[in-house]
Amino acid sequence: MPSALIHSVSGRVAKGVVAGIAWSAVVLVLALAGRAQAQPSMTSGAQVIHSDVLTYDLQYWVYTPAGYDTLSGLPVLYLSDGAWYKDTGKMPVVLDSLISAELMEPIIAVFLDPRIPGYEHLSRRNAQYFCNADFIRFYKEELIPTIDAAYRTRADRSARTIAGLSFGGLNAACFGLYAHDFMEGIAMQSPATHPVAYIHQAYADSVRLPLRIFMSSGDRRDNEARTRAFRDILQDKEYPMKYIEVPFGHTWDSWFVHWVDSTAHES
Repeated sequence: MPSALIHSVSGRVAKGVVAGIAWSAVVLVLALAGRAQAQPSMTSGAQVIHSDVLTYDLQYWVYTPAGYDTLSGLPVLYLSDGAWYKDTGKMPVVLDSLISAELMEPIIAVFLDPRIPGYEHLSRRNAQYFCNADFIRFYKEELIPTIDAAYRTRADRSARTIAGLSFGGLNAACFGLYAHDFMEGIAMQSPATHPVAYIHQAYADSVRLPLRIFMSSGDRRDNEARTRAFRDILQDKEYPMKYIEVPFGHTWDSWFVHWVDSTAHES
């Protein structure tokens, strides 16, 4: 059975070609090559959830794949900085293309927004993403049960992955340490781990946790020295992990080059 491991679907763009343009072309080709579907994919409008744990409201969007009504037991990809992934990263378009081209299985994606609903110029990102125990409890006790109740998910830790970029990548690392009882996959794109100074050592000191890991970095101006050190710790622990390094910095040029597939690897 496929398990919730992260799988990159990427490649290096030709030297001198802007990565975003190259990736857009790939997406277009895949989209045109995909099979026609009776029921298209859908991304919901903003949904608001009140958290008793956090004592405030949060908003999120949910992507469901083409043919959703005929599917069941779907894995779920939870994305930190959900509005960035949804809008700037065009993740719904990317997922459509990868699923249509049979490069990944159909999944549900939940785009959770750290911004305050109705006051999107304000964000709780830093408060949430630095190994906040209450934020992890919110996922376990409130968000995941809400998604499992409303959507055709496979309600099991092996079918859940959390992904994020920069501080969102740090958040994924925090979930790996403290939420592995309900989240098996963690995907860290250019993880900016410095605000939680102990996190690398915590992984080094821990027994190998029941995780599957994707990690990526640019090779310049992207916290790459810290990310490589973190990679080495995880490799020394023999975690099942996919690591990718690309010739860009801490920008969408880097993050466009690879994406995540929460169900592709065999256990």
